[in-house]
Amino acid sequence: MSAPAGTPRTRRRLARTVTVLASCLAVLAAAVVLGARALGREPTVTLLANWTGADEQYFRKAVIGPFERKYHVHVDYQGSSAQSQVLSADVEAGTPPDVVVLTGPGELAAYADQGQLRPLEKLIPQGDFSKSWVTPRKGHVYWFPLKADLKSMVWYPPGVSAQQRQNAAKRPGQWCLGMGSGATSGWPGTDWIEDILLQQYGPGTYERWARGLLPWQSKEVKGAWTTWGTMVGAGGSRDLVLRALRTEYQEASELVRMHPPQCTLEHQASFIRNLDPWKEARGRYEHSARLVPGATTDDAWEVSGDLVALLHATPQAQDLIRHLASAETQRAWSTKEAGLSVSAHAQPTAGDSTPDWRRSLARTLLDPKAVHCFDASDAMPPPVRDAFAQATIDFLADPRQLDDLLKNLDSLGSAENLSWVTSVCDRT
Repeated sequence: MSAPAGTPRTRRRLARTVTVLASCLAVLAAAVVLGARALGREPTVTLLANWTGADEQYFRKAVIGPFERKYHVHVDYQGSSAQSQVLSADVEAGTPPDVVVLTGPGELAAYADQGQLRPLEKLIPQGDFSKSWVTPRKGHVYWFPLKADLKSMVWYPPGVSAQQRQNAAKRPGQWCLGMGSGATSGWPGTDWIEDILLQQYGPGTYERWARGLLPWQSKEVKGAWTTWGTMVGAGGSRDLVLRALRTEYQEASELVRMHPPQCTLEHQASFIRNLDPWKEARGRYEHSARLVPGATTDDAWEVSGDLVALLHATPQAQDLIRHLASAETQRAWSTKEAGLSVSAHAQPTAGDSTPDWRRSLARTLLDPKAVHCFDASDAMPPPVRDAFAQATIDFLADPRQLDDLLKNLDSLGSAENLSWVTSVCDRT
């Protein structure tokens, strides 16, 4: 007599049958998908960006997944921290991705001038992004931001009063500074110098310099370098200089949670708030103009971001561009991303559950009364950008080199084959 349907033996047999069947169906489905892709029957779009590890997982979940489900298009994603080098090699080989995400408009401007990029103005509604994010080039828009970071910020622990911050800003050892960042080491120094110039001389001077129209040896630019050198102790205490040169930028704030703390202030972008030291310290920020000597403005902010560009205008790639530019996608990404960033989209993206400090970042980023200027080194042609980053390292070690460093940067910037952006600030 067979066992009744509800007995444990029957349930085990049924479970095994269901498990085997499910496994077979899964294998079959995977084979069908792979076969369809191999035969080119499933539309595919290639995407190159810099997100790896946890950030890539967030990106796939918050951005790629919804696109693939909505459009029934497979995204062949490549994440690399060396995406600039990867893109350069792919372009040279004639196999560039359909869509790319880079941090530098200066780099993208060069590709646009080479005819590698496709116009985006018909894919992005006018007014969704301000001028500093979608700078026209030769009558076309070639990039837009997927996410943004606010700069011109100084982070400090709660309980450190305004007067204590003023006192700490005058002591080089109180600045948390790490210059290391692999192949791009030195960029924290470029952020400092850019921001000092912006706060001391305003957006007009800053934009002229970022566009290659103001010499590096000018009194304004040289003054920004010397101000930075004084603030962080360039060429001073050997231990302090070595600490900055040997520390990776993401580890600089570790000194905040030592007992006693080894530094009090950090000049860094909004994403730094998501690192453990500032998380644990419940870090707060103030506008850098309050601590930069000789600052003349309090409404100018440096910004940066990840910029999307189109290299192949296939229907699938155009759909991906529309998806990445939408307020919904930008809201999802800025919420899910492992780092602390916000959307530069004109439509509000903060939800009711957004922390107050993050709401303040979004308000500042979208404040029509404030001036937003894109990171100057990111806007410069890559050879100048890279030399600038290296020069900050050399200057920190020995500020007596400054005149020679600035002369060399002027020489590099005068080359005729360089592509300079036409604007970096939303107003001057």
